[in-house]
Amino acid sequence: MPNSKSPDTLLRQNFLRQLAKLWPPIKGSLAEVRKPCIRPNCPACARGDKHPAYILSFTDKGRRRCMYVPTELVPQLQQALRNGRALEEFLYQLGPELLRHYRRQRDAPKST
Repeated sequence: MPNSKSPDTLLRQNFLRQLAKLWPPIKGSLAEVRKPCIRPNCPACARGDKHPAYILSFTDKGRRRCMYVPTELVPQLQQALRNGRALEEFLYQLGPELLRHYRRQRDAPKST
């Protein structure tokens, strides 16, 4: 039985399947920094060692923002950043694909 779905519907369904695989996507960067802690008699800080911390940098309404990230969220954020980069790449590929699809539709013989 031939597929009765339009090419546009198939493209949309493919996009939604790809998007679901890349959830959650975020855009930004994650950096490990070393900071002194707030404890007054911390032996590590007294030696000059600092404690690792993570910062998520992102753009919000055109301004660069940073947020401290709990260590337990780092693996999830790293995956979300990878998903964001993959989604961006997918969107770049989608533009030419939509144009090719339009041209195929436009150039297809019309049935009367």
